Amino acid sequence: MIMLARIRLLQMTSQAFPIGGYSHSYGLEAAIDGGWVHDEQSVRQWIADVLRFSVGTYEIPVLCDMGRAWIARDCIALSRLNVEFLASRESAELRSATVQMGFSMRKLLAVLPGLPEFLSNTLQSMAEPSLPCVWSGAAWAWALPPPESTAAYLWSWAENQVLVAMKSVPIGQSAGQRVLLEIGEAIARLAERAVSRDEDLRSNFAPGLAILCSQHETQYSRLFRS
Repeated sequence: MIMLARIRLLQMTSQAFPIGGYSHSYGLEAAIDGGWVHDEQSVRQWIADVLRFSVGTYEIPVLCDMGRAWIARDCIALSRLNVEFLASRESAELRSATVQMGFSMRKLLAVLPGLPEFLSNTLQSMAEPSLPCVWSGAAWAWALPPPESTAAYLWSWAENQVLVAMKSVPIGQSAGQRVLLEIGEAIARLAERAVSRDEDLRSNFAPGLAILCSQHETQYSRLFRS
């Protein structure tokens, strides 16, 4: 990977990248409120389980498919994959989260110079572009290799989960870094496997996550939007 691509990858994963990820917990806040997540070990287990049963087994394969559609410049496939992904979200808040961040990232890319016209035209044609759709489009436009852009997507999600835990459990900064150190190994394996398509048995069956995300919608006191 050339140096400029590495710099673009760092930019996309930065907490300063203004797409609003910090405002969402993806059900973790409800798990904390319900006592499922309460210390460093349970934070690590929560992140590992969501990676294993939801994000890694459905969201990432869809992200990779979207990346291939961008390379092929197949706007019909991109539209179909985007609609299917939105339909897979377990709760209204999770659907709203990916749409909000997708919209924010689309808006950001529209004011950045040097991006392909096909990217902006395709994204503007979508009423509700999801985050994976816009993310994979930016990765294509900036010539980011699929394994690296997939790993960056997973890292951004995992780091946000740890930040939620640090604020809400709470756990300390050292504990958060220990969690990320271990989860980072799982992310590396997952990204390589997803891109190679060695195991493409897709599943989004995570009823516990779906229930907690639905409960979060009526949670009495909360910091996060999902």
